Amino acid sequence: MRWIVRLVSGLLMLIVVAIGLVYLIPSDRVAARAAAEFSKATGRELVLEGAVKPTIWPVLGVKTGPVWIANADWSGEGPLLRAESLSIGVDFAALIGGTVRITTVEAIAPQIILERSKTGQANWVFGLGATGVPAAGADGTGRGAGGEATAPRRVTLDRGLIRNGRLLYIDHATGTRLALGTIDAEARLPEPEGEATLSLSAVKDGRKLLAEAKVARFADFVAGRVSGLSFSGGVGDSGFEFDGRMGTAPLVADGAVTADIGDLPALMGLVGLAAPELPQGLGRTSRKISGQVTLAPEGSVHLRGGVISLDGNRFEGDADLLLAGGRPQLKASIRSGALNLAALAATGGGSGGAAAKTAGWPKDRLDVSGLGALDAAISVAADSIDLGLLKFGRARLLLSLERSRAVIEARELQAYGGTVTGEFVVNGRGGLSVGGNLALGGLAMQPLLTDLAGFDRLIGNGDLSVRFVGSGNTVDALAQSLSGEGRMTFGKGELRGLDLVGMLRNLDPGYVGAGTKTIFNAVGASFTMRDGVLFNDDLLLSAPYLKAEGKGRVGIGARDLDYRILPTALEKDDGTGGIRVPLKITGPWEKPKFQLDLKALADQELAGEKAKLKARAKEEADRARAQLKAKAEKELGLKQQDGESLEDAARRRAREALDEQAGKLLKGLLGGN
Repeated sequence: MRWIVRLVSGLLMLIVVAIGLVYLIPSDRVAARAAAEFSKATGRELVLEGAVKPTIWPVLGVKTGPVWIANADWSGEGPLLRAESLSIGVDFAALIGGTVRITTVEAIAPQIILERSKTGQANWVFGLGATGVPAAGADGTGRGAGGEATAPRRVTLDRGLIRNGRLLYIDHATGTRLALGTIDAEARLPEPEGEATLSLSAVKDGRKLLAEAKVARFADFVAGRVSGLSFSGGVGDSGFEFDGRMGTAPLVADGAVTADIGDLPALMGLVGLAAPELPQGLGRTSRKISGQVTLAPEGSVHLRGGVISLDGNRFEGDADLLLAGGRPQLKASIRSGALNLAALAATGGGSGGAAAKTAGWPKDRLDVSGLGALDAAISVAADSIDLGLLKFGRARLLLSLERSRAVIEARELQAYGGTVTGEFVVNGRGGLSVGGNLALGGLAMQPLLTDLAGFDRLIGNGDLSVRFVGSGNTVDALAQSLSGEGRMTFGKGELRGLDLVGMLRNLDPGYVGAGTKTIFNAVGASFTMRDGVLFNDDLLLSAPYLKAEGKGRVGIGARDLDYRILPTALEKDDGTGGIRVPLKITGPWEKPKFQLDLKALADQELAGEKAKLKARAKEEADRARAQLKAKAEKELGLKQQDGESLEDAARRRAREALDEQAGKLLKGLLGGN
């Protein structure tokens, strides 16, 4: 036990000696030495104000009053650092040997200003003035105490601490100003040519910011040269990791990046930008990114082997983001599997088909403000695309985005057993408008019309060409405003719930019902659209034992029908005979009403009788004229010339008789025979 007592006694004596040595340290000398060493090492003046007191705990050293560090000579924002107090720790073993080695620096409530000039200079790069030459020594002359030229010394820092600090970052080139509060940080730099570490926590706009960094060669990094760098950080629900290389003069980087951007407003707020309102399916609720990222000196960002997950939609590809100029420009080539973008056309995650079966089109506001975030040229390849109202198979698309106007060009687009070519435009400039020029070939009409309008009665494959424009901030408003033109043709198919032949044969609309149908061989029609209403007047349907003509309107916005079909059933080969009964189709798409148009039928019969009477009257008039002509020719000797009426022939014959008599009279007067 004696050795334990001796050990304890020895430790107590050592502590007493250490405390005595601390209080024997000339504190002002230590502070002055520390300030001089800092100025020589950095080229920046360090001013320690107030009394300098020795400390024992938590570090062995001195504690100052207010302190500040000079900014770069090109800055006009005040000191680089201003703190309420500064604690400086020293190496106890070195102190016993007669030297002062600073091991710890702790700044209490510091205010830090980090700046980048319009020419790209950074005020945190020590040892260089505004001209790029070595900075002045402690006396501001660039020379030591003996007048000899001095060079900046290297900085070492075993441990640097910041407690309850504030940070202001200013980029004079871009006008960016970023403020952080409640900063707690720790930095370590054991060797200036070696590795440096930094950990930091702060508050930005009420959200906590965390960051950790490791620099492989700190001296190279602070001088602006490229050095190995690993970084991880987060703000709000957003996290970010980088492992690669980075330099600051100019700002360049290359490495592997992973990011989970759960809080987009918080992340964008770090750089002083407002977060765009991204559409559901394209990053509104979830955004994850990984890949190899390169930041070029001119400010462009390049992604290779990228994997992007947006609201459950996964994209793979390469991208280039150009930040120089007035607007960001994105160029990308993207590949995807099944894309679910149903929320672009319908809210609440419901399907387009369900929405279409309701009383009307969705009236929820469509937000396309995200189109204004940047300009872009993006090629997209996907296995399938679900747009809610419409569903597509394999797709090869080209998306062009310029000043909130998006143009989607279909290079290859499979849909409902057929293909779609052409372009579709979404214009978000000053509101929302859409337009397109599309050609749809071989599409199965029943699933298409079911998804689009909840109408499942038409079975068959058809071709459709259409040009259209519309405007409004809801699907309903767009449908109410549609204008354009187009043409459609169908091959063999059937119209369920309507037996035109049976209806005509029996003059009974009761044939409209479950189990009834009209089979057709071909259907063709052209149409125009105006203010959400489709107009057609040349529908032609051919079917076994039946042909039909149709005209009327289809309310796209109102989702209703007002259409007339004139079918002819059981017509003879020479086109005569047959049964003709007009049919009215009215009411909503979901439940149309079929009625025989008896008034039109009566009008038709009346028109037929009028035509017969007119024809009979014409026959009688023609017969009377023929009889009169024959009598005139027989009794008066009149003979009509080509194109001459009977009256004109009589006048001509009278003139000829007068001319003949006048000739005889003149001849007699002249003594002729």
